[in-house]
Amino acid sequence: MSDSCAIKLVQVWTRFGDKLIHQDINLCLPHGEILGLVGASGCGKTTLLRELIGLQQPSQGDIYVMGQSLLNAADYKRQLRTNCGMLFQKGALFSALSVFENIAFPLRELGFNETKLITRLVLMKLESVGLSQQDARLKPADLSGGMIKRVALARALILEPSLLLLDEPTAGLDPIASQDFVNLLSNLHQELAFTVVMVTHDLDILRDLCTQIAVLADRHLVAYGTLAEVMNGEHPFIAQFFHNQRAKRVFQ
Repeated sequence: MSDSCAIKLVQVWTRFGDKLIHQDINLCLPHGEILGLVGASGCGKTTLLRELIGLQQPSQGDIYVMGQSLLNAADYKRQLRTNCGMLFQKGALFSALSVFENIAFPLRELGFNETKLITRLVLMKLESVGLSQQDARLKPADLSGGMIKRVALARALILEPSLLLLDEPTAGLDPIASQDFVNLLSNLHQELAFTVVMVTHDLDILRDLCTQIAVLADRHLVAYGTLAEVMNGEHPFIAQFFHNQRAKRVFQ
């Protein structure tokens, strides 16, 4: 398997009982790219994220992450979870834990127990996402929407993963907070060079951040490439999503 693909999907099919979600999906995402995954609600975008991290197995076909097959590879799946960060749509912070403990959680789960090291790593990540040491004492209920996303991003990056998965990272944010998050993610990507796969409907993210775009529709991958290449696609969903009046204003 070529190491040029950070992620490779080979003839992936997904079924839930009699319901077919994905049909014959093939994709190769090079290392260091930022992939925007778009599609109508219910088309299986989040399901595909779960398959990429090994939480769910496709019904047919295979998925390779960093050159390793996820098919019947329990040991590698455990390794993958230490080398893959996940940012959920609403942050999914633990409400009973402080910001500090939320970010430290992956470290403690892996058995890190050196207090000074954990403190140093957590405070470094807080700083990297634009938060302060004082913020470490807060609880999720005390945070704004933008701060929740930043804390969740710090937690996702605490293990220095080579792959970052994001599910609607700017959902629920106002335009200013959304743009701040995009700028933050762009800066961190330039600094750390991780590969990103994100589910998003945010046209500004697709224009400003994503280097590749994949479009799911009618159970298939109907387009994959740069924004310009995808916009030339002929599938009806592409016309609806990329050529409506708002999209024309964003992409002009």
